[in-house]
Amino acid sequence: MSFFQKLKSRLTRSSSKLEEGLEAIVAEAPEPVAPEAPAPAAPAPAAPQPVPVPAEARKPGFFGRLLGKGEDAAAPRRVLDDEMLESLEELLIASDMGVETALRVSANIAEGRMGKKLSVPEIKALLADEIARIMEPVARPLPIYPKRPQVVLVVGVNGSGKTTTIGKLASQFRAAGKQVVIAAGDTFRAAAVEQLKVWGDRAGVPVLTAPEGSDPASLAFDALTKAQEDGADLLMIDTAGRLQNRADLMEELAKIIRVIRKIDETAPHNTLLVLDATTGQNALSQVEIFSKIADVSGLVMTKLDGTAKGGVLVALADKFGLPIHAIGVGEQIDDLAPFDPEDFARALVGANE
Repeated sequence: MSFFQKLKSRLTRSSSKLEEGLEAIVAEAPEPVAPEAPAPAAPAPAAPQPVPVPAEARKPGFFGRLLGKGEDAAAPRRVLDDEMLESLEELLIASDMGVETALRVSANIAEGRMGKKLSVPEIKALLADEIARIMEPVARPLPIYPKRPQVVLVVGVNGSGKTTTIGKLASQFRAAGKQVVIAAGDTFRAAAVEQLKVWGDRAGVPVLTAPEGSDPASLAFDALTKAQEDGADLLMIDTAGRLQNRADLMEELAKIIRVIRKIDETAPHNTLLVLDATTGQNALSQVEIFSKIADVSGLVMTKLDGTAKGGVLVALADKFGLPIHAIGVGEQIDDLAPFDPEDFARALVGANE
């Protein structure tokens, strides 16, 4: 199964909600006003009987199919007017696309199409094109630099899938021939450390740990020292995600950065923010907070299979323009894949491959 097929099958909550909404919008077309009956006309002369046309000759040609005739002619359609446009905007906002993004997408769809009849498949295709256009500039893989070791600082709130994402990325890089070291810097959560150790064992990647409650900066220093000694390509540092006290978190991250820069003044080379799609609009506030606390260089979105509001990723791309490196749709190692805007857009709206 390709990742697109997996993505489409697991984004059913989002795509089903959008599809149901679009079908309802098209079905709400106002009843046409019946014209007044014309006066009786004189009987017309008998018309010649039509010659039967073979079935294959009745099939629509290329331009007929292009214009939506033939098989698609039976699909319900509705004239795109102000009322329909408003309903479409509301549907996109409900999918957590955000007000500004929803209005922009709707306006672009309406441009040059007001007064035309549209079917659900046509609206899906237009939506997918607009979403892909917004997200194309931010679809970038995690950059790999010649600098060794490349330090990747991973931040995010607890429960966002941060620890699992580190394990998956480390395993994928290891499979690609890269030498990886992990630092279990969330020293306040024993469960996070144990989870990283499981991933490390599975991938053959060393995981450096410290006693619960230890100073994460000290662990980060030791990990970078070991990564240099081992000639590692990548050092991935997990961090705590407590937002209850932002001052403490800010100081903790700042200290980690200060300490590792004593060894490498250019570190960290990447700061990844891991976001949980099920949090919806809260993801936007998390980007704002962590961008102030740490110099976030890119995003990873997890748990897209568990939400009906996958549109939040479109809102993030439109508002912040930060690179989206990968998305996750499950717990297996291959359930995290590089972000493809066209695949995501088609899966989100339930369009065909």
